[in-house]
Amino acid sequence: MIWRGYWGVRAISRVTQGPQHLSTRKQVFPNPGAGGRQAALVMTDFEHRPVLLDESLHQLNLTPGATIVDGTLGGGGHAGAILERTSPDGILIGLDLDPEARNAARARLARFGERLRTVPASFRKLEIVLEELEIDHVDGVLFDLGVSSHQLDSTTRGFRFSHDASPLDMRMDPESGNTAEQLLRTASAEQLQNWFQNYGELPGSKRLAQAIVETRKDAPIKTSADLLRVIQQARIGRGRSHNPATLVFQALRIAVNDELGALRDGLDAAIRVLRPGGRLVVIAYHSLEDRIVKHSMRVAAKGCTCPPATPICICGGRITLRVITRRPIQPKASEIQINSRARSGKLRAAERIGEAA
Repeated sequence: MIWRGYWGVRAISRVTQGPQHLSTRKQVFPNPGAGGRQAALVMTDFEHRPVLLDESLHQLNLTPGATIVDGTLGGGGHAGAILERTSPDGILIGLDLDPEARNAARARLARFGERLRTVPASFRKLEIVLEELEIDHVDGVLFDLGVSSHQLDSTTRGFRFSHDASPLDMRMDPESGNTAEQLLRTASAEQLQNWFQNYGELPGSKRLAQAIVETRKDAPIKTSADLLRVIQQARIGRGRSHNPATLVFQALRIAVNDELGALRDGLDAAIRVLRPGGRLVVIAYHSLEDRIVKHSMRVAAKGCTCPPATPICICGGRITLRVITRRPIQPKASEIQINSRARSGKLRAAERIGEAA
């Protein structure tokens, strides 16, 4: 899966344990184990082809009875394999803000019963989730970042510019937060330029930002087709083989969902909740994400953050991780041939050392 970031806890009291709820509130979703038509439709519509699956399982160092967090549950591709490897009594806590993803995962993984616990939350709120579940520490954490294939292919979510009539939504949680259309309507030229430049590394960021501000004076930019017209009229990426709309849509999606901020928070939380010997595995799909993952792991493995010229450590930092992957693991050619969206995936892994937080 090409993932997806997840931003803010919504209704933690709706945490579900397989088809059953942990809280006292009534069941919100239909029981996927009942074999109903809705469950079957969800399973059909939300296909999940996990990226770097074997490598993820190996790096997580799974054992029977382990408690694992899948911070990017999606359709449950990685989760199902993890539950198989941790049988007969391992627990998987799956986080995702997308209700379609959670429904699909529960339907696909219904055979695992109460071993699967799904939560409508962002991985940046991982510690709050575990506190709600009365779990102190876990044996492993997996983040498979980016946008799912199901979300990319949806004609109503606005993640792809190839769907001309798509409304510019781009929210991972379709029930909260500002849409991309709202940001394009209200953001200043400086904010837009910053997003395009920092999140999309887009040549001509300033020119596109100014074109958006001018265009919206006469008509709102509501659909992917509207935005494509502005990009073309502003002559962004002219003469380049790579479609500049890819970078524009990426930048807007990151801004809408605060993906990079969520990633930083999620990595810090994951390190804190791991017990000694526990593994953190992260799959990133573009350089912005991968740089953050690499930096976070290196800092945690170094401990001290004092400037090099400082004679003695004054920051009080301590080493909390051992980096396992000196270089990121990338998909084999055989996997890319089957799933072209896997080609940019990079997996990094680290192990928790020292005392648990």
